[in-house]
Amino acid sequence: MAESKERDVQVFPIAANTLVMRCRSWERLRFEIEYALEKGTTANSYLIKGDRVALLDPPGASFTEIFLAALKEQIALSQIDYVILGHVNPNRMETLKALLAEAPQVKVVCSNPAAIAIEAADDLDPTLQVIKGTTDDLLDLGQGHQLSFIPTPTPRWPGGLCTYDDYTQVLYSDKFFGAHVCGEAIYDLDRESLKEDRRYYFDCVMAPNARQVEAALEKLADYAPRLYAVGHGPLVRYGVTELTQQYHQWSAQQKEQSLSVALIYASAYGNTATIAQAIARGVTKAGIAVESINAEQAETSDIKTAAEKCAGFIMGSPTLGGHAPTQIQTALGTVLSTASKTKLAGVFGSFGWSGEAIDLLERKFKDAGYSFGFEPIRVKFTPDETTLKYCEESGTDFAQTLKKSKRAKAPKTPATSVESAIGRLVGSLCVVTAQRGELASAMLASWVAQATFSPPGLTVAVSKDRAIETLLYPDSSFVLNILAEGKHLGPMKHFLKPFKPGEDRFEGVEVEETENGGLILPEAIAYLECRVKSRMDCGDHWVVYATVENGELIDSDAKTAVHHRKTGSHY
Repeated sequence: MAESKERDVQVFPIAANTLVMRCRSWERLRFEIEYALEKGTTANSYLIKGDRVALLDPPGASFTEIFLAALKEQIALSQIDYVILGHVNPNRMETLKALLAEAPQVKVVCSNPAAIAIEAADDLDPTLQVIKGTTDDLLDLGQGHQLSFIPTPTPRWPGGLCTYDDYTQVLYSDKFFGAHVCGEAIYDLDRESLKEDRRYYFDCVMAPNARQVEAALEKLADYAPRLYAVGHGPLVRYGVTELTQQYHQWSAQQKEQSLSVALIYASAYGNTATIAQAIARGVTKAGIAVESINAEQAETSDIKTAAEKCAGFIMGSPTLGGHAPTQIQTALGTVLSTASKTKLAGVFGSFGWSGEAIDLLERKFKDAGYSFGFEPIRVKFTPDETTLKYCEESGTDFAQTLKKSKRAKAPKTPATSVESAIGRLVGSLCVVTAQRGELASAMLASWVAQATFSPPGLTVAVSKDRAIETLLYPDSSFVLNILAEGKHLGPMKHFLKPFKPGEDRFEGVEVEETENGGLILPEAIAYLECRVKSRMDCGDHWVVYATVENGELIDSDAKTAVHHRKTGSHY
């Protein structure tokens, strides 16, 4: 095992002549929304030693040095015949360059989109074997290892490629079926503990590409793997069937949404794609589907169809030489000529020295008479965690605006007797506050109930489109501030108002910080410092169960404020 202070490489045999090399980081690896749970990650590579040797999915640049050191302990680099790429990006190309510098004999096996990206890269000119997606795409390594290749493109990774070894029945699934979790477990022994992380990974990475995910699952159904050798997290050995069914279920849920948003973008260096992913996460968590379209790969007819059927559209572009890429300019013309002027629009992009492409999109849509669902997002260079949170909240705001518009157009109907009865359910009126690093958020809550005596625990229902939701995953902490009758109107009014993306929820509000970093409202009659233990998916809400670690009764004479609702169909 090669290792550094914070990262190491875990090597383990998983099948005949086959090793996994798990590059592990216990810290958040990159500022992308899919890593936001901050449980670390593994970048998994695989080594198959037949008569010929294949290396699958070398990791990104942050692992280059320790990975190559660990690889040399397993085999001389001169003995490697093939490097197979499940996907390619600038980050992984750095490791590929370092490997090829010492092993120029290596042939790189990849999809056609990946080959185009490699050929366009500086200082990288390997021998390529391009997979066309036919039954002739086979690679015989000897000793029984015959590899088949399954192209699995998505807008985020157009060069996606899965590999199947019929001899070992291992499917090298790259981005599919993974999770950003770092630990000692090689396999999915504790599937229950992985459930939340896998669902979060799917929601961030796969949900905006539900149509392409379903197409990939149909292709993979032709194989009978006993093991998913994933790109990130524990390998899937014990839950192959279960996780496959969940991917079908989660994809179907996205496709069944009554409203959809067309998210059309191009990305030169990956930054605009990262922003797009954060916006898509915000839209999907609000219960609206996203049709993600990479303008560099999509046909004009696909963009036209998406623009016609969507409830709103969002376009993103990098700025290259002071201009938008040609593909974005073409897509812009298609959208302007196709999308109804009543549809909601959004604009975003990244740039190095200027942002003319973003200005172009904003001006064209404004001149055409479209309304915007959020202020145009301009990101210089690489987005950081705070920026991505802002992008996610902008996506949620966009989705909420669409839903409000749909409700406004629907015929008004009086509350049913059942809805009126549900409205009489009364809960304590509280303010939930949560803080993680520079991120802080809050929400008004009335669906709160004690759940356990030992340990003392409670549940809070949190709407999926709340900004605070991403700070309430298992093992995160929050403070439940219980409001007093007669003193609740001020906090209630403040925390009920709509906040703009990135807006400080605590501006103008007095707060105190606990020793554990929790935020207390001095107006509360009591507060409870809580730690999330689990959460359950319940329709349009998460039910969060947390145990109480600390707390204090501030005013023993005051009564708890409660919220009486007229109907059970809204707050």
